[in-house]
Amino acid sequence: MNNYAKARAHTNIALVKYWGKINSALKLPTTSSLSLTLDQFYTDTSVQFNETLTNDQVTFNERRLNERSARRITDFLDLVRNQAGITTKAVVQTTNNVPTAAGLASSASGFAALAAAASKASGLRLNHRELSRMARRGSGSATRSIDGGFVEWHKGIGDRTSFATQVAPADYWDLNVIAILVNQQPKKMSSSEGMQLSQTTSPYYHEWEKLCQRDLKKLKIAIKNHNFNDLGNIAEENAMRMHALTLSAAPDFCYFDADSLKAMRIVHQLRESGIPCYFTMDAGPNVKVLVEPEHRESVVSTLQTAFGPDNIVVAAPGPGVQYLT
Repeated sequence: MNNYAKARAHTNIALVKYWGKINSALKLPTTSSLSLTLDQFYTDTSVQFNETLTNDQVTFNERRLNERSARRITDFLDLVRNQAGITTKAVVQTTNNVPTAAGLASSASGFAALAAAASKASGLRLNHRELSRMARRGSGSATRSIDGGFVEWHKGIGDRTSFATQVAPADYWDLNVIAILVNQQPKKMSSSEGMQLSQTTSPYYHEWEKLCQRDLKKLKIAIKNHNFNDLGNIAEENAMRMHALTLSAAPDFCYFDADSLKAMRIVHQLRESGIPCYFTMDAGPNVKVLVEPEHRESVVSTLQTAFGPDNIVVAAPGPGVQYLT
């Protein structure tokens, strides 16, 4: 057993969304999804197994977590220990370069980094598919952060067949994703709670499943052909359909705030003025804008004027999991 390992994983933005589970314990999705890994948002996590410990010790952004706050991480470590055939407790240190629980996929990068570091430190030798499956057990979207670039999460028919694979590497297409940080506070409704409520109460959920299957096929063609307008239209429409599920749930709820709507309106205005750009949103108020490099400065300038330069982050396609030790 290596005892110690450190890994970095990046967040991803889903262009065809994951929004619903057929098995909550295994985090098996109702639909396949496709995302783009981003270079600017990431999590660094180290794991050291230590025979002298009686409990796991978890530090998050330099703050020691109590047992309750660390439960989701220690439960995940139990999965790793069970697979590795060990019982040793661990010291976990995590640093997030992304706002937590704000709809910027912090759990995706967090559990992808934890899966990579913990599995290596425990002595497991997992290939990409196995590591993707393991990361999924911590957070569904983490399964897509094992790889860089464009990544598809295959819903599968069970634990062994639900994993992510790379559709195209990070250097395949020179694109930018501009994150508008309109609100970095933790959201009131978690993604897990929101998708469960949408899935069980929205009358449109089954139609959503059909549309995701269609959108996924069309998006892969757009990626293959480097067709930016098709990619943007599919991503924007798919995002709005996901959020329509939250508005049609019972009780209804919404991840937008006033600045989210303002950002969407600005993107529409930019497009009407002849600047091709498209927005997408996950389960949170922060909006991400897709744009090609030749129009990046125009879009960034407009958004900085509207929201302030400190609230605009320009990202590009990012890499998969990296081991830092």
